Amino acid sequence: MGCLFAIFAGIFPRLALLIIWLARPRFVDAAFDTWIWPLLGLLFFPFATLLYVILYTPGIGLVGWEWFWVVLAGLLDLTHLVGSAYARTRQRAGVPGF
Repeated sequence: MGCLFAIFAGIFPRLALLIIWLARPRFVDAAFDTWIWPLLGLLFFPFATLLYVILYTPGIGLVGWEWFWVVLAGLLDLTHLVGSAYARTRQRAGVPGF
């Protein structure tokens, strides 16, 4: 079941984060002080927020390579946002191929 959730989370990070937030709210509460940060992460950086919640250790936070994975996930989220905006711009301009 864990492997199935990992595959599911890689494909649908927003839904996976929402499921964790509903099923295990203490994970999210331990990682964030207020509800606004995970909500913003859910909207704009879902994969990075999901990894932050999964890798967070209460009382310690993130250390070492854990930050590397969160930053890498943030870069993947950012490239997804930029790529989507670029595709929308090209589509509005009427550029063939999309």
